[in-house]
Amino acid sequence: MQQAHDEGRLVYTKTGAPRYKRYLDEMDGTPVNSVWTDIPPLNSQAQERLGYPTQKPVALLERILSASSNPGDVVLDPFCGCGTTVHAAQKLGRSWIGIDVTHLAVGLIEKRLREAFEGIEFKTHGVPQDLEGAKNLAARGRDDKNYYFEFEKWALSLINAQPGNLSKKGADKGIDGNLYFGAKHEGRAIVSVKAGDNVGVAMIRDLRGVIEREGAGIGVFLTLTEPSRPMITEAAGAGQFTLPGTDLSVPRIQIVTIEQAMALRDRAVRVPLVQASHKRAAREEDAGRQGAMDL
Repeated sequence: MQQAHDEGRLVYTKTGAPRYKRYLDEMDGTPVNSVWTDIPPLNSQAQERLGYPTQKPVALLERILSASSNPGDVVLDPFCGCGTTVHAAQKLGRSWIGIDVTHLAVGLIEKRLREAFEGIEFKTHGVPQDLEGAKNLAARGRDDKNYYFEFEKWALSLINAQPGNLSKKGADKGIDGNLYFGAKHEGRAIVSVKAGDNVGVAMIRDLRGVIEREGAGIGVFLTLTEPSRPMITEAAGAGQFTLPGTDLSVPRIQIVTIEQAMALRDRAVRVPLVQASHKRAAREEDAGRQGAMDL
């Protein structure tokens, strides 16, 4: 006891009772077991939630990757969904490969990574990289409906819209996708995707009828083929839309080509108080702040 006192390892309470002084770097801590209850699942109000139904917390994947890999290693996620694993890998200084079967997921991952990591560079394989690639995917869709639906999902992801009917079972009622906007998503844009060569004025009229039937504010005609002058005139005749409570007006029917959408992404569509259908990923300021686990 005297030695501990002389070494400054005792702390005395107000009553004079001695307590042994412990330092964190002298304690091993509690080993992590196979049941992790300290990382809660994402709820509907979680800040990092993007709107993907099976999204996992980044902290969970950070722990898994920190325990099973070292900086510079390659992490493979063959079913990467909304990209939480590749997000954590990028944050922890790992190389990564992510694979998913749907263009909806791939588009969301691309958007997530660009928003979270400034200046990030990566290559996406298996999706159109230029107009010719888009035409090729559309051409395959003429013989196989699965390819056509994937073309639709890919096209919608360019402007950050959500598919109107993910399963494509039953009629879509003229709604290929939805784009919600406004501070509380009170505004809705209905998207019609066309991959064929024969587009015309009747399709613009049909879209106008759909937005009137649905009570939507805006209609977006997303087309692989350049619109004709009569189509442009018909769209202009639909007038302007103003979100209630604002003084910003935008065209009620907007024609956007796939080429424009590939170049401008969600900026190709003009909406007041634009807000993404999927939430914006938080910016990662320090890719190494998780630290090493000294394994």
